Amino acid sequence: MRLNRRTFLKQATMYGMLLSSPAVFTQSCREEPQQPDRIDIHHHILPPVYTKALTKIGITSFGGLPLPYWNAQRSLDLMERNRIATAITSISAPGIYFGDSDFAIDLGRQCNEFSATLISDHKPRFGGFAVLPLPDVDAALKEVEYALDILKLDGVVLYSNVAGLYVGAPEFDELYAELNRRKAVVYIHPTTPADDKFPPMDIPPSIMEFVFDTTRAIGNMIVNKTIKQYPDIRFIVSHAGGTAPYIAWRISLLDYLLYTDTINDLKSLYYDTTLSASAYALGALQELADPARLLFGSDYPFAPEMVISLSIFGLNSWDGFDEEKLRGIKSNNALNLFPRFVKKENG
Repeated sequence: MRLNRRTFLKQATMYGMLLSSPAVFTQSCREEPQQPDRIDIHHHILPPVYTKALTKIGITSFGGLPLPYWNAQRSLDLMERNRIATAITSISAPGIYFGDSDFAIDLGRQCNEFSATLISDHKPRFGGFAVLPLPDVDAALKEVEYALDILKLDGVVLYSNVAGLYVGAPEFDELYAELNRRKAVVYIHPTTPADDKFPPMDIPPSIMEFVFDTTRAIGNMIVNKTIKQYPDIRFIVSHAGGTAPYIAWRISLLDYLLYTDTINDLKSLYYDTTLSASAYALGALQELADPARLLFGSDYPFAPEMVISLSIFGLNSWDGFDEEKLRGIKSNNALNLFPRFVKKENG
């Protein structure tokens, strides 16, 4: 999306006001423990090498908003104020591929090594998803081996599409087969459609297009039978699955033509609650997904702290979750995916 200068400045000003707002609404009708107990599986890092590389090729904003400043201490401070024990970090969209595979391979390696150092320096506060240099599958396979076997990262992040190839594209089957063999956790993060053409509205693409692109990726996985073919991959989808829970029945109408199994496929996914902690989103998600497959996410630093606090308040206030289910969303469900943090929490 190409925003004009006036629109960009207006949106950037709004974003800056939110960034400067203090934490609010962290208390709700449910009592919060004093010690951090949340596991945040949707938490982004912007290593200096990453922002420098993007600036060099002219990218200083994405999704209609400027790239935020980040450092480890800011994450740790945010985590303390919002009772987040551990954050599983990732590189957000726009990712690392901008038409040059060598650039993506080099930048991805540096980002993954940064993530491993962050984890080592701040045990047990961080985990990490490895970024892969897709659409180069051979290079991605090499990075999977390095990131998971040598760096010991916790899984991989895939973007809803890379250069127009959506998650579930047959071109990536060799990669999915390897991730399935490893029983890997694969976190799917949205980005914008490759053609970058949107209706002329003063709405940042990150507000609407991200959830739509998540939905496209999920739909592509269903119709290409990716979920069925690679059942040992633990897929996590962002933002309560985009619009997939709402249109699940509509997608399932294709089952009779394509021999797909939409509802069971959707039920097999994990969903984060990032920026979705309202009755509107949670109601639809709760009808579709097992609460044991719901995970907490903050979207820091792209989501300002005020929004994160509102999200926590929304989860705590939602009467559809009893205390046991809410504890699952806060941390227990994530511990089932990332058991190494169980030992760390227990000392």
